[in-house]
Amino acid sequence: MIIVKLRGGLGNQMFQYAAGNAVANRVNVPLKLDITYFETHKLRSYKLGYFNILENFASIEEINRFMPRYKHIAASYYYKIRAKLLPWYRQKLIKERSFSYNSDIIKINRSAYLDGYWQSEKYFKDISDIIRCEFTLKHKPNSLNSQFLEKIDNVNSVSLHIRRGDYISNLLTMQTHGVLSLDYYRNALNFIKKEIKDSNIFVFSDDIEWAKENLNSTLPLNFIDHNKDGQDYEDLRLMSRCKHHIIANSAFSWWGAWLSGYPKKIIFAPKNWFSNYDLDTKDLIPEDWRKI
Repeated sequence: MIIVKLRGGLGNQMFQYAAGNAVANRVNVPLKLDITYFETHKLRSYKLGYFNILENFASIEEINRFMPRYKHIAASYYYKIRAKLLPWYRQKLIKERSFSYNSDIIKINRSAYLDGYWQSEKYFKDISDIIRCEFTLKHKPNSLNSQFLEKIDNVNSVSLHIRRGDYISNLLTMQTHGVLSLDYYRNALNFIKKEIKDSNIFVFSDDIEWAKENLNSTLPLNFIDHNKDGQDYEDLRLMSRCKHHIIANSAFSWWGAWLSGYPKKIIFAPKNWFSNYDLDTKDLIPEDWRKI
């Protein structure tokens, strides 16, 4: 079996599931989900159950098979030396080594436990059709979301996502990610205005009141504020139906754009995903997306 550790918000969980699913498909073994992270991290919750995924949870016994257990110091030393000598892809516990795509993942040919964020479509591009199918919601939209979906389908819709939340409230998260400036959104909207006739902007944010107060444009702005806390998957459905996208430095809006099925979609993404410019994000943004 392949077990993948899930953690973080909805966007992160989607990356982790997609990467694990791709490995399990190649190895031809079941995929199981480790959701024990959410037992102790109460600010986040498991969200993939709303989607049409292969939902099999790993038991504690199954998880422990892949975790090193030491009865004394000598055993601990032996395991660490052995782990260093084995190729990364042959280890039982496979931890992501860097933010960049690791092509050695395709060499995994047996059961393993995956621990990482795996934020690149390169990890699951070979099963992209499967992922798009599984990341559809099980339930139908309510009447208000249905009305928005109809409007999104019938105009030159552009999703615009502003991520604030813990990027503002959590000092460590702020130092890691940073918050995109209004100039980024102004520049993207200017490009949209020039290239897409009669575009209609649908604004998504975890701080929608701030967006209403600070985001200005001559283009029509539709602020999506009816899906309450815990219903981010509903916003994702609306976002993914838009034809074009202006994403934040957020896994959530990355998926909203990636799941869009519009064949001529234009996607604007920030060229600086993190505050730390030393982190290599070349594998995060697909080649046909525009960085600004």
